[in-house]
Amino acid sequence: MDIGFVGLGQMGAGMAARLIGAGQAVVVWNRDRAKAEPLAAQGARIAASPAEAARAGVVLTMLADDAALEAVAFGEAGILSAGGGVLHVSCSTVSVALTERLTAAHRAAAQRFVSAQVLGRPDVAAAGQLSIIAAGADADLDLCAPLFAAIGGKTLRMGSAPAMAAATKLAANFSIAAIIETVSEAMRIAGAHGVDPTTMVDFLTETNFGSRMIGVYGPMIAAQRFEPAGFPIRLGRKDVGLALDAAGDADVPVARLLAARMDRLIAADGGVRDWSALGQPAKPSEEGAAPAV
Repeated sequence: MDIGFVGLGQMGAGMAARLIGAGQAVVVWNRDRAKAEPLAAQGARIAASPAEAARAGVVLTMLADDAALEAVAFGEAGILSAGGGVLHVSCSTVSVALTERLTAAHRAAAQRFVSAQVLGRPDVAAAGQLSIIAAGADADLDLCAPLFAAIGGKTLRMGSAPAMAAATKLAANFSIAAIIETVSEAMRIAGAHGVDPTTMVDFLTETNFGSRMIGVYGPMIAAQRFEPAGFPIRLGRKDVGLALDAAGDADVPVARLLAARMDRLIAADGGVRDWSALGQPAKPSEEGAAPAV
């Protein structure tokens, strides 16, 4: 299958490499061309624009936020200008509102659109074990099945409206943030009485508190292993904010508390540490530093 891939950051590079390794003919584009060169060495062709990548027929996008996805979809030489028949598979964690806007815009351009947001960190992407949270027309999801198999260990179909996948992913990321905060505070309570953080992680993972997310983040918190960031706090704050937007009038006080905590960390040290540090104080050496842009 001819595949376009747009967005070659920590996550996208690993996903595109998995598709190449699965024997797909991959055309890649990234705003910084240098990030595309390693994939070209693996057999990918580098496109001159998102539209050129999309003309492969099926194009996956993996971008940091709403603004980045809007630029490659709606911008000059963007995916929507590639012509009819294109299937755009958006893997980025973005807002429900943008997902609905993209759904309508692709329909108007005689294109198709699927939201297939992914759950996992860069090492999981490189290993092809992401969880794929997908929503869209059944025929389009069926067409994408071999691609999802190359980049993910499991695909969960959430419904026929792409916005369903976006809402699910935002709910999931909020839940991860809540787990990180809970584990951090649990360590602090037990630690006040001499319990070693690693011992506390073992307790949490070996009792009924155990979960895959505690298994991932608990050891990072215990070892204070927050850099280099696989997923920085500033991006986590973006996702919690989008979850708050998606909640509408629903009462979500924990999400608001998490957003406020993240805002304090970002104001103090830029939010550049991994979001597993969201239950920690700001880095003393950077207290008062300007927020990252």
